[in-house]
This record gives sequence, structure tokens and C-alpha cells, in this order.
Amino acid sequence: MTNVPSSLRQALLTLMLLWFAHEAVAAEAAPVSKELDLSQYRGKVVLMDFWASWCAPCRQSFPWLNAMHSRYADRGLVVIGVNVDSTQADAAKFLRDVPADFQIVYDPQGTLAAQYDVPGMPSSFLIGRDGTIVARHVGFRDAARSEREAELRKLLSSAAGAPAAAHP
Repeated sequence: MTNVPSSLRQALLTLMLLWFAHEAVAAEAAPVSKELDLSQYRGKVVLMDFWASWCAPCRQSFPWLNAMHSRYADRGLVVIGVNVDSTQADAAKFLRDVPADFQIVYDPQGTLAAQYDVPGMPSSFLIGRDGTIVARHVGFRDAARSEREAELRKLLSSAAGAPAAAHP
């Protein structure tokens, strides 16, 4: 860099600093945690959705997930989005464009995705109050929204006070 004029060198350093600052702010902006302990949701119905920033259908599923969270949280529904991007900044950028009103968990190593044997994005798992997986859905189709909501309502209505077993 000794042959580069000082004004260009300073401009490059400024751009690099701005880029690093932007990435740091973007990473902090995402409501992301690094661990998921499903035992804290015993007695609730959990809709766990695996997603990635590059997943086009995920952009369509998030508004539906937000609506389900808003509509049924008071009846015991917990919606959790599990992001599998390798960098948190990618998740943060997605969430700026498509906000989530539900909890987001970051799984960059794919540990949770492997545990649940996730075949594609998005993949969602409906976990009953007893901790068992009741349904698994791969992909997201607008046409299936009402059917999936009916599935949620049915599960939320059944055994409302039943104790829960440990989650996987």
C-alpha cells in the first residue's frame, strides 16, 4: 500500500471502517439468541420454523407466522424461527426486510436443523403441549394457510391444560 496515494489510502480505510461498522450494527439489530431450550415452553404449543435469508418462500411465510403469533399467543402458541444462515448479518438483513414478531434463534452450525432432520427451507414443526412433534411441513404455500391454521386451532383447543413432557 506504500505506492497508493495517501488520499486514496485514507478513502479506502474510511470505506473499510464504514463497512465494518455497518456489519456490526446489522448483527446487533437482529433479535437473535444462540440457544434454544424448548423445556421452557412445556404446556404450550410450539410452531418452530426453520428458515434462511436466501429462502424465497420464507419471505411469504413470515407474515403468516406473525399473524399466527398475534392471533394465538394468548391461547398458548409460541412461534420460534430458527435461522440457519452461516452469518448473523444475513439474518439481520432479511429481518429488516421481513420483520418477525416472534422469537428468532440463530443456528449457524446447523445443530438444531440436524437434530430435527430438516429437509429444506422453510421447514416447520408443530410441537404439542406434551412435547411431541404433531406435524412437519416442508415449504410454504399460500393455498395451505387455512389448513395449517385449522391444524393449529385444533391443537390449541385440545388438552389445553395437559402437562408437557420434555422436548427433543
